[in-house]
Amino acid sequence: MRLHTTTWGSGDRTALLVHGLMADHRTWRRVGPALASRGYRVMAVDLRGHGASARAAGPEEYRPEDYADDLVETLPAGADLAVGHSLGGLALARAVERLKPARAVYSDPAWHLKSGPFGYVPELFVRGKSLSRDFVKEFNPGWSDDDLDTEMESVRVWDERSAYGLVDVVGTDMWPAHPVVPSLVTLADPSALIPAGDAAMLEGRGFTLRTVAGAGHTIHRDDFDGFMSALDGWI
Repeated sequence: MRLHTTTWGSGDRTALLVHGLMADHRTWRRVGPALASRGYRVMAVDLRGHGASARAAGPEEYRPEDYADDLVETLPAGADLAVGHSLGGLALARAVERLKPARAVYSDPAWHLKSGPFGYVPELFVRGKSLSRDFVKEFNPGWSDDDLDTEMESVRVWDERSAYGLVDVVGTDMWPAHPVVPSLVTLADPSALIPAGDAAMLEGRGFTLRTVAGAGHTIHRDDFDGFMSALDGWI
């Protein structure tokens, strides 16, 4: 599937941005321009079922490999930088060998979805369609009004069937065996997706890890300055 893209800047270097579940390119509303100011031409996608991209026929077409194939079909190979958040980090890891960016950044990536009552439950994400702005603000006190508005609109247009497309990979080992390209993993504090033991495992496999103190899962919105600082030496 060819995805909708948004571009910032016209620099000589290229950066690719891939959002997480329920979001779209607007989650990068500060990151995109910041990278453009550093000389990048920045391309951000809307994954299938998100934003202005097309919807799949059903949950069975919202698998990690579907997202990855879309990235390869839509984005240029050989970019200088590729960044994926959460589901976007999972999709990017599945596509990175074909996209071949010079460097990759995985922001609190969804490389292991736990099973059980405290694990991945699609219905909890679907319930997000009906949450009030005040409720979202309560759980994300550091977000600006613009971030809250973006979140509400992104979730409103999101195809909730995509939440069920990940059910078959819950509890499975999706950890990358090694970084295909030099790769940074930025982590929330604490990270529910990559706890300390798994972080140590990733370091042992050759990934560079940096934790953004006090940040929640959506690091680039919880602490924009902290997220950009974590990229020092990578952008």
